[in-house]
Amino acid sequence: MGVRILFLGPLQDLAGEAEQEVEAPLDWAGLLEMVGPEIAEQLGEARVNVACGGKVLADKTTLSARDGDEVALLPPVSGG
Repeated sequence: MGVRILFLGPLQDLAGEAEQEVEAPLDWAGLLEMVGPEIAEQLGEARVNVACGGKVLADKTTLSARDGDEVALLPPVSGG
């Protein structure tokens, strides 16, 4: 089953895909390795959030995704 990574907004453009399935478990270091250098650089910014299991992580470096989890990479939202 694995962990499903969702790329949202401009992160999807950088990734070239909307989602990716990876092996579980997945931690912060594993996530940075799996998404590649461009997206890893974006994730290092405070304004980009990470959600796991539908909950935004207060500290994204504590990511601990298990088999069947969904990890969403959330770029900054602009309103109008």
